[in-house]
Formats: sequence, structure tokens, C-alpha cells
Amino acid sequence: MAQKLLEIFSTNWYLLLIAAGIAYLIGSINPAVIVTKIVTKGKVDIREMGSGNAGFTNVLRSVGKVPAIITIVCDALKCILAVFIAYFIFLWFGSFPRDDEWFTRCLLTCVKYFAGVFCILGHSFPLYFHFKGGKGIVTAAALMLAADWRAFLMILGTFLIFFLISKIVSLGSIAGSIMYAPSTFISTFVFDHLLTQPCLWYVLITTCCSLIVGVFAIVMHKENIKRLIRGEEKKIRAKK
Repeated sequence: MAQKLLEIFSTNWYLLLIAAGIAYLIGSINPAVIVTKIVTKGKVDIREMGSGNAGFTNVLRSVGKVPAIITIVCDALKCILAVFIAYFIFLWFGSFPRDDEWFTRCLLTCVKYFAGVFCILGHSFPLYFHFKGGKGIVTAAALMLAADWRAFLMILGTFLIFFLISKIVSLGSIAGSIMYAPSTFISTFVFDHLLTQPCLWYVLITTCCSLIVGVFAIVMHKENIKRLIRGEEKKIRAKK
């Protein structure tokens, strides 16, 4: 099965390259920067305000609730768009056996994760904004929802527990990032591999992609981690 998968990916390498490029370019569209410039009539760059992060939390603290809501919705939608564009590119133009419905489902889910990783890279290192973007947490959450809602619910629960207790978004985000790979493994190994049909390569690929996203998110939070250790990380206080 693993050899079959490698043959499919090697045959369709150009589709993966196209999907990755599109996902990165879509991810590079940064709503936090755009919305802030619109609200301030081009006078302020969100990357020069508050924490300097071009993401939802900094927009909420520095600009207000409505711009933050627009930011979080657009951050999520862009990843969902990137993931499903990759999905349909591979579904419509990919060369692979389509007689096994379960194999096709697992293959296309792996393509979703692949595209999601590049969308997150685009969000954090946007081509259009001098490669200075956000941490990618909302974008990663959208990937979880689009690729595997079961893992998404586990991560959402983790985030809410830590955030509601501490009122610190970064702490919830870091906790969720740590749990992303384990949650994906539990979801795919227990509910798919064991209870549905054996598909170990699918478990390994999705878990590895989740691990990459989780580690990347933790690294992007390195300054937040330092502030958490020093007890200096701010609790959420939004402008009206």
C-alpha cells in the first residue's frame, strides 16, 4: 500500500506542486494587515502595534472587536479555500485508482493536510507583506476543521480549557498546538484504522503533517512562551 501511495504522489507531483503554490499564495493574503489598514485609513500597520503580530489577538487588543471578528473569519476561510482547491485539483485531474472509495478518501484527506501546511506557511511568511505575518493558529484551526472535525473538536476543547482558566490566548494556542499531533493520531488510528478499515499510511501522513503544524506553531510562539515563563503575558482585553 505504501508503495502504491508513493507511485501516486510521484505520478502526480506537478498537481501537488500546483496545490502547494496556490495554498501558499492564498495563505499570504493577511486579513489582519488589510483590515487594520482599512480601519485606520492606511495610517497604521498592525505589525507596528501591540505585540507586532499580524493576527487575530493583536487586532482584538489594538484595533477592536469588529476588525478582529473579520480577521478571524477571513483567516479561517482562506485556509478552507486553499484546502478544498487542492482537494478538487487532485480529485479532478489526479491519476490514481478510483475503484476503492476508502482509499480515495484517505488519499484526498492527505492532500488537504499537505495544502494546509503551505497555507499556514503563507500566513506566517506572506509573499505580499515582506514575509512578516501571523502565527497561524486560526489558519491551523481551519485546517483541522476542514481535514478532520474529530481532531478539531479535541483541540478546541483543549484551547477553551486553558483559555477560560487563564484568559491568555497564547497559552490556549500553545496547549492546542502540543495536542494537535496526538489528537490527529487518536482520531485516525482509533476511529479509522482500527474501527473502519486498516490504513496505516494514512495515519502516519496525517499525524506527521499535524506534528509539523504543531511544532511550527509552538516555535512561532517562542516570545509568548518567554513571557509566560516570566509571568508577563497579557490577558485578553479587547477594545470596544
